[in-house]
Amino acid sequence: MSRKTRVSGVGLMVLAALSAPAWAGKRDLGRDVLAPGDGWAAAGPGTTGGAAAGPHQVYVVGNRRELIAALNDGVPSSTSPANPSAAPKIIYVDGIIDANVDDANNPLGCDDYAAGTGYSLAAYLEAYDPETWGREVRPSGPLEDARIVARNRQQARVRIRIGSNTTIVGVGKEATIRGAWFDLRGASTTNRRGNIIIRNLTFEDTFDCFPAWDPLDGAAGNWNAQYDAISLRDVDNVWIDHNRFRNVTTADDLLPTHFGRKYQVHDGQIDITNTSDLVTVSWNRFERHDKLMLIGSSDSAVADRGRLRVTLHHNLFDDIGQRAPRVRFGQVHLYNNYYRIRDPANYSFSWGVGIESQIFAEGNFFFSDHAVTPDRFIAVFRGTALTTVGNLHTGVPARRPVDIVAAYNAVNDPPLGNDAGWTPTLAAGLQPAWVVPQTVLSKAGPMDW
Repeated sequence: MSRKTRVSGVGLMVLAALSAPAWAGKRDLGRDVLAPGDGWAAAGPGTTGGAAAGPHQVYVVGNRRELIAALNDGVPSSTSPANPSAAPKIIYVDGIIDANVDDANNPLGCDDYAAGTGYSLAAYLEAYDPETWGREVRPSGPLEDARIVARNRQQARVRIRIGSNTTIVGVGKEATIRGAWFDLRGASTTNRRGNIIIRNLTFEDTFDCFPAWDPLDGAAGNWNAQYDAISLRDVDNVWIDHNRFRNVTTADDLLPTHFGRKYQVHDGQIDITNTSDLVTVSWNRFERHDKLMLIGSSDSAVADRGRLRVTLHHNLFDDIGQRAPRVRFGQVHLYNNYYRIRDPANYSFSWGVGIESQIFAEGNFFFSDHAVTPDRFIAVFRGTALTTVGNLHTGVPARRPVDIVAAYNAVNDPPLGNDAGWTPTLAAGLQPAWVVPQTVLSKAGPMDW
């Protein structure tokens, strides 16, 4: 194992003299690169992350301040710089990193962010109650302004910007990123970032203390939160592998209801938008989340044409409400994923067929009971076609092949075409669907390599 640098609030300390580090004798994930053929992120120049890092750019981090410094050549900063270092670097996460902390790593709660702003949830609920405020106009005025100030305070703590040529990996299977938003973002379509690897981490409880009430969102209004666990904008060649995404203290079933709608403090887990391209999302565990993954930002984002090429394979989608994924424009290959639908009341759909989307879904396995029939696996949002090959569905009775497009068309009009117009070639490790549950359950998520 190469020497590693520990980042601290008072400088850098080289850990060359560790006699028995936690990773001793184990595979060094930091030097791994994406194998040829392993999804769209293997295309173009491929994805190597920080594998070329010299000894001075290999770090071990255990808190927010150390992580931000490691992402910026060892230079500490209270907030994550907007232009993070592009130098090749490997960052090992050892332990639990909480993003909702101050510079001394003391915990910060929602009340800390709201202090002095004039915001309180009780006052907000009183001011914008639809019975008095109405349902035709979005909130405005001093309390909405105060909410935005408080939200921006939290954002300054939880937003972690990640530069090009970076590998971030967890040490062992317990390494955790709690409450953070990993923001992978280029400055523009002409000033892009990329070549990033994120592996072997648990992303837990990324939440927004100050969701916004929008009475115009849907028939009954909705609470809308910010902060994805990981978001990609104007980024190329990204590999997200063997991670776990979950909510524990902020799980949806623990959230209250206000104005007749769930007080939703979560956004997505992974969103891939704004011309991002060549992404592989593999061997992850996604657990108990509603709106999981958006590929493509809006129906009018025509710059996404020819981009948003994404592969999702060998992922577990366990009691996900919707968007696993929802796609606009992109050529998206979904293979050997395991969809476990155990809460029919909170299930909407898995595959969102959006405008000009080209989804090719093969060898996936769905588990559900009678309450969720295969026609519900798809929702159409101005899309016209979807290719499905060799997928299986186990409900009651036993496992059986299922033509998901045909099932959708049997109960919906207009019908959906069954040819997305392309055939994937980057599908390393493609397996028959019947082996997917056992393979994914035993191997997906963080591992003790």
